[in-house]
Amino acid sequence: MIKDSKRRSQAWFGGVDKDGFIHRSWMKNGGLPDDVFDGRPVIGICNTFSEFTPCNAHFRELVTHIKAGVLEAGGLPLEFPVFSCGESNLRPTAMLFRNLASMDVEEAIRGNPMDGVILMAGCDKTTPSLLMGAASCDLPTIVISGGPMLNGNFRGKPIGSGTDVWKFSEEVRAGTMSRQEFMDAESAMSRSPGHCMTMGTASTMASMVEALGVALPTNAAWPAVDARRARLARMTGRRAVAMVREDMRLSKVLTRQAFENAIKINGAIGGSTNAVVHLLAIAGRIGVDLSLEDWDRLGRDVPTIVDLMPSGKYLMEDFCYAGGIPAVMKEIADLLHLDALTVSGGSVGENIADVVNHNPEVIRSRENPLVDSGGIAVLKGNLAPDGAVLKPSAASPHLMRHRGRAVVFENIEDFHARIDDPNLDVDEDSVLVLKGAGPRGYPGMAEVGNMALPSKLLEKGVRDMVRVSDGRMSGTAYGTVVLHISPEAAAGGPLALVEQGDFITLDVEARTLVLDVPDDELARRRAAWSEPVPPMMSGYQGLYVRTVMQADTGADLDFLVGGRGAKVPRESH
Repeated sequence: MIKDSKRRSQAWFGGVDKDGFIHRSWMKNGGLPDDVFDGRPVIGICNTFSEFTPCNAHFRELVTHIKAGVLEAGGLPLEFPVFSCGESNLRPTAMLFRNLASMDVEEAIRGNPMDGVILMAGCDKTTPSLLMGAASCDLPTIVISGGPMLNGNFRGKPIGSGTDVWKFSEEVRAGTMSRQEFMDAESAMSRSPGHCMTMGTASTMASMVEALGVALPTNAAWPAVDARRARLARMTGRRAVAMVREDMRLSKVLTRQAFENAIKINGAIGGSTNAVVHLLAIAGRIGVDLSLEDWDRLGRDVPTIVDLMPSGKYLMEDFCYAGGIPAVMKEIADLLHLDALTVSGGSVGENIADVVNHNPEVIRSRENPLVDSGGIAVLKGNLAPDGAVLKPSAASPHLMRHRGRAVVFENIEDFHARIDDPNLDVDEDSVLVLKGAGPRGYPGMAEVGNMALPSKLLEKGVRDMVRVSDGRMSGTAYGTVVLHISPEAAAGGPLALVEQGDFITLDVEARTLVLDVPDDELARRRAAWSEPVPPMMSGYQGLYVRTVMQADTGADLDFLVGGRGAKVPRESH
């Protein structure tokens, strides 16, 4: 054994005493030979495989390529499982468990003999949860995403995961699509392993880790079933070993410059509003001062140049073949910090030096953008004192400045019970308001903000309305939807005081969201308001509701903010 190795793993494997015997002997029951404990880098592979998480269900195969890369570089790969936040099946919402999964990741990293970490992410919340947990430990860390599904295809036309679900559902309710056609589209949408092939949250977060520099170039776009995804996984394994030898810790990559680059890239790709809460939470863990205002300031003048659903018409395969995130970076290079370090070992500028855009219809030029000013609009006013967000690239231009009567739903059950009532007092100028969808209120801040429109308006041809809530919406969704209102209704924010018939004014250009009700009337309503009782007072949900922060700061648990490092814990025997 190598007693004087500085490798973290040697605290477990390097001794010749009783404890070293225990750690090595039990590891040997899997067939490991003596020499793997000689001080070579031990790489922990954090795997979010789960058959309940379809986006990540191919990870058993993908991990074999990662392990091969680690072995080729002279490291020892050791795989470990963590809580898998599957968006499509997990109730009441995967977001409720993002912070729980991050705790699982953090403690697994700190408590086990690893020198570096590879994070296997895919489905929406798996990416931020892994990166949040790893950031609190700050070991050499690299991300590999699982890749998007192949493009959907229904009756000879491309369809996008999520985006066309919302569209088809509304068409069925409007009577312009049959129920059988709707059911037939189900199998045509999800044609291969992988996550959503629209620029939903999964593709956005895969793009964000590449933009942050914590994944290798081209990570975001290769389809899950493309051999180049497997090749990238192998190169990720090799690079993880090199990062340990270089002591390239996560904090050296996740700098303020990296987050600024990511915000600008999010604007250029028309990325999900969910990236806002996730990057704020990741920044909080690594110790970078990032605010909601930074999202508006840095992204406001960035044009959306990627023509991809839900903002545009193409899908991730098309984006991949056009050049992916490197080609986007090259197009807006003058807006980026090109000297920012990445896990490739090179800078952003070095990574994109020879990149070519192979399809200017998918990745447009700055002179021909999809939307002149993309990014995320951060709104404030007496309805959202701490902020709210809207995605301009997915909104209707004619609704970006709008005043309308509030149609109020106290919770999601109230919404489902009344939205299709023919007697509902609503017209196309109304503003749909949903309460109780925030971090504490749902709990977990569910993706219910893109409320379905009233069927009686759909039948008249209406396809968008202003919608306001303290919840989130799927990154695959679209529409003039105001989200993440902070403070939320359940925390006593002004949203809790909105009543049927109140007028609400939205002005995206002015970045304002105003409830047109006199202050003295709001004070009267507040005096009569009482805090709702959470559905579960004990267990993890009880802990979550008591300690979760608001959306404007990332909706992390307050006691998890900041890093705790990965100092070797005291001996276990």
